[in-house]
Amino acid sequence: MHPAPPAAAAEADRPRPRSCGDLFRSFTWLALQGFGGVLAIVQREMVEKKRWLSPDEFLEDWAVAQVMPGPNVINLALMIGDRYFGLRGALAAVAGMLTVPLFVILGLALLYAHYAGHPQIAAALRGMGAVAGGLIAATGIKLVPQLRRHPLGFGLCLAIVATVFAAIALVRVPLGWVLIVVGGLACGETWRRLAR
Repeated sequence: MHPAPPAAAAEADRPRPRSCGDLFRSFTWLALQGFGGVLAIVQREMVEKKRWLSPDEFLEDWAVAQVMPGPNVINLALMIGDRYFGLRGALAAVAGMLTVPLFVILGLALLYAHYAGHPQIAAALRGMGAVAGGLIAATGIKLVPQLRRHPLGFGLCLAIVATVFAAIALVRVPLGWVLIVVGGLACGETWRRLAR
C-alpha cells in the first residue's frame, strides 16, 4: 500500500464542516456579522478561523464568485457547500446566509421606517459606510500576498489591480465592462502562460 501524496494528505488533515447543519450554522453566523459587507468576515472565518479554505483557494473562489451573476457571498457559499456536501451542502450554506438574516432585516426595516426622520440615524448609517469601506480595503490588502504566486507574476498582478481601481474609482467605467475587458485579458494571458 502506497502512502498518500503530501498534497492529498494535507487535504485530508484540513478541517472541514462536519455536516450540512454545521454549514448552515457557520454561514448563519457569518451573515449575522456582515453588516456593511461580508468580504472581510468571510475571509477571516473561512480561511483564518475554520481553515475550510486555504488563502489561495479563497482568492480563486472569490474571483469566480465575483464574475458570476448574483451576490458574491451567496455564490461563494454555494461553491463551499457544494465542495463538501454537493447540492445538499450548497442549499444548506445558502439557507444559512439568508434565513435568519432575513428576519433581522425585516425587523430593522420596521425600526428604520419608524425612526428614519431622525438625523442621528442618518449620521450613524453614514459612519457605518466608512467602517464597511475600511473592512473591504483591509481584506484586499490581506489578499495581496497570494498574488506573489500567481502565474502572471506579482508586478503584472499589481498593474491589473491598479488598472481596475483606476477604471472603476477614477474613470467610472461600469463594472461589467471592466470585468469583460480587463478580466478577459487577464484570464486569457493566465491561460496562455499555464498552457506553456
